[in-house]
Amino acid sequence: MTARLRIKDHIRESRTFNERAAIALALVVVMIFVILARLVYLQIISHDHFTTLAEDNRVSIVPIPPTRGLIYDRHGIILAQNLPSFSLEIVPERTHDVDVTISELAQIIEISDDHIKSFKKQSQQKSAFRSIPLRTHLNDVEVARIAASRHRFPGVEIEARLVRDYPYSHLTAHVIGYVGRINVNELQKVDPSNYSATHHIGKLGVEKFYEDVLHGTVGFKNIETNVVGRAIRTLGQTAPLPGNNLHLTLDIKLQQAANKALGKHRGAVIAIDPRNGEILAMVSKPSYDPNPFVVGIDSKSYRALQENIDKPLFNRTLKGQYPPGSTIKPLIGLAGLESGITKPHSSLFCPGWFSLKGDDHKYRDWKKFGHGTTSLEKAIIESCDVFFYDLSLNLGIDAMSDYLSYFGLGKKTNVDLPGELSGILPSSHWKRQKKGLPWYTGETLISGIGQGYNLTTPLQLASATATLASRGLYSQPHIVQSSSSTPNSEPLPVALKQEDRHHIATDHNWEYMVNSMVKVVHSIRGTARVISEDIPFKIAGKTGTAQVFGIKQDEKYVKEDIAERLRDHALFIAFAPADKPEIAIAVIVENGGSGGSVAAPVARKVIDEYMASKAPS
Repeated sequence: MTARLRIKDHIRESRTFNERAAIALALVVVMIFVILARLVYLQIISHDHFTTLAEDNRVSIVPIPPTRGLIYDRHGIILAQNLPSFSLEIVPERTHDVDVTISELAQIIEISDDHIKSFKKQSQQKSAFRSIPLRTHLNDVEVARIAASRHRFPGVEIEARLVRDYPYSHLTAHVIGYVGRINVNELQKVDPSNYSATHHIGKLGVEKFYEDVLHGTVGFKNIETNVVGRAIRTLGQTAPLPGNNLHLTLDIKLQQAANKALGKHRGAVIAIDPRNGEILAMVSKPSYDPNPFVVGIDSKSYRALQENIDKPLFNRTLKGQYPPGSTIKPLIGLAGLESGITKPHSSLFCPGWFSLKGDDHKYRDWKKFGHGTTSLEKAIIESCDVFFYDLSLNLGIDAMSDYLSYFGLGKKTNVDLPGELSGILPSSHWKRQKKGLPWYTGETLISGIGQGYNLTTPLQLASATATLASRGLYSQPHIVQSSSSTPNSEPLPVALKQEDRHHIATDHNWEYMVNSMVKVVHSIRGTARVISEDIPFKIAGKTGTAQVFGIKQDEKYVKEDIAERLRDHALFIAFAPADKPEIAIAVIVENGGSGGSVAAPVARKVIDEYMASKAPS
């Protein structure tokens, strides 16, 4: 077979090769220009931007939380302190998968559903590059376990932090309050920069009212980190400024005495220095332990507190609103004397009931067969209702309301604590405005003995008693005495707010009423005579009983036949020594029944403790 030989076209092949080579060269040139343009953009045009990003990957600015100020009682006994504690924290941005990380950590130490729930709630409120606590109060064993496995968990740190602690627990819970984890609403009300490292904020009591004073100012540090976010070294820092310490007017020993005096009763005790408005004791019972709220109380325990029939979370001193009962009779009596409607020696006959003209309804006295011929002094000593039915009828509701307002009833005292309620001081205008109804004469009578629409808080009642004790000098109640920046610095006193109200009664009428109140305790017929035994000084006081529910005219109040929580509240107000008062006190015992036999002994024990502390050693 003869092979055919192709004749090659060298010219054509050469032209095709050259065309392809030129295209390839053009593409190479274009790519070089693209690369060069990108280099110019990165190295020249965007140099500053990417330098900053690279620096941020290497150096982090970490906020440093300030140390929260301490809280002391008036004698320097610490009531709120900061204790060191280890916490397990996660920076979500540095963690590959937060859920997986938490799941693996839970195999090393105990992490409950409540811990996880709280962590996720906080992670929604804070930036992903901020450290968020997952567990607090780690013990030594738990710290060791985490430390041994730390290499497995990028973004997970063990931090040593100061945790708030309340050494007197239940005893001061309603006064000091507590700090808790900060929420979204609270973050919107504070400076986010200053709280960038803060996980807790004051929730109640002094902790909340003085949050700005206690918190301090945040600091910052620049730290160098490796590729997994571990700190290598600190490049520099600005130290935080600690919060100021607070020195309260509270006397913790008097607080203990008041709490002990209440025993198992529910109620409240407020003791005030009438000379300056300093709150010496402030007890609401029952109470609760605030310490679990600091780290996050579990839902079961919190629900148990909420559902407790005795309401331990309820601050009775500020929010409890009770009929003042006969404790306002001295104030009504002063109104009668000042208006000239009654005189020191004028009297009426008390048969045990009172009725309005043309009305067969009988307004009963607590003493079934009455007090007989009764003067204002006797009406105070024996707490005669009939006398005050008649006096209030002649005064009228609006005159009574106006006069009682001089003592601060019906309005907040503006104490330096959050959550205070104002109570109710009724008048014809008040009823028309709130109820849309006219005022009836019968309502005037029961208002004259502190019943009906009348409501007062224990603090309000104590403040009114202090004004009465000082013969008209009103000092705004307050719980903080002074503040200091360091333990050794000179405390700065809180400004004293006083108002001279001596004009609301003449000197003669002041002394007449005070002497009548002294006889409530020291007279053989006084309703509080039970506390007068072996007392070296004079106490001026007034008992009170406030009905929880009404009974029909033809029925008799028998304590033993009534459910305990439906029995009358027992009240007592007092101040001592009567001639130069140093302490004014209001006691309310819920469902205690008799003010003289139940509430008055509580006050006596508190006054005894106070006077003993003033005696020279």
